[in-house]
Amino acid sequence: MTNQTTKADAPAQGRLLDATGKIWAVLVDGLAAAGTFMILVLMMIICADILARNLMGASLPLVSELGALLLVMIVSLQLATTVRADRLARTEIFFTGFRAARPRAGAGLSGVFNLVGAAVVGGIAWSTVRILGKDWASGEYIGVTGIATFPTWPFRALILLGMTIAAIQFLVLAARDFNLALTTKDKT
Repeated sequence: MTNQTTKADAPAQGRLLDATGKIWAVLVDGLAAAGTFMILVLMMIICADILARNLMGASLPLVSELGALLLVMIVSLQLATTVRADRLARTEIFFTGFRAARPRAGAGLSGVFNLVGAAVVGGIAWSTVRILGKDWASGEYIGVTGIATFPTWPFRALILLGMTIAAIQFLVLAARDFNLALTTKDKT
C-alpha cells in the first residue's frame, strides 16, 4: 500500500474540496446574514430611542452602549464575506493593471496582501480572546445597575468568531493566490 494519490482518486478529492468549499461559503455567508439581521435590530433600537425621546422626553437605557457593541459585531460578522468577495479597499489604480500585465507577480502580491490581512485580523481575534475571558470571568455588563444591564460576553464571542473566520478566509485566499503564482505564466 502506498499513500500516493492516483488519477482515480482525483474525482473523489475534487468532490470533497467542492463540498468543503460550499460548506465554508455557507458559514461565511451565514455570518454575513446574521450581521445584516443585526443591522435591522440596530435600526429598530435607534428608531425606538427616537420615539422615546420625542414622546416621553427621555432616552431608552442601553442604546448608546448597545449600539457601539452591535456596530463592532456587525463589522466583524460581515468581514469574511467582504474578503471572500474581494471587496476590501485597495489601490486598484495600480493593482488591477499590474495583475493584468503580470498575472504571476500579481497573484504573488495578492498572496502577500492576504497573508498580511490574515496576520492583522488574526491579531485582532487573538486580542479578543483575552477580552472575552475577562468579560466572562468578571461578569462584565453594559448599562446601569438597577435600570437595565446586558452582559458583554455574547458580543465579544461573536466578534471573536467573525474575526477568526475572516482571518481563515484571508489564509484561504493567500493559498489560492500563491498557487496561482506558481502555476500561472506571465505574459511575454
